[in-house]
Amino acid sequence: MNIQRFLSAHDQINLIFRPRRYQLTASSYQQARSDAFNLWDEYTAEMVV
Repeated sequence: MNIQRFLSAHDQINLIFRPRRYQLTASSYQQARSDAFNLWDEYTAEMVV
């Protein structure tokens, strides 16, 4: 059961952190990665509180 929950969450998180690189310019890719990490920081901060 825990594996199923992990894989379910992993797919959703993976889409945030792995934008389609071949469809983006280098600067767009860097911005997408930066946005993803900022979003992750916000989510994890909410979970801790």
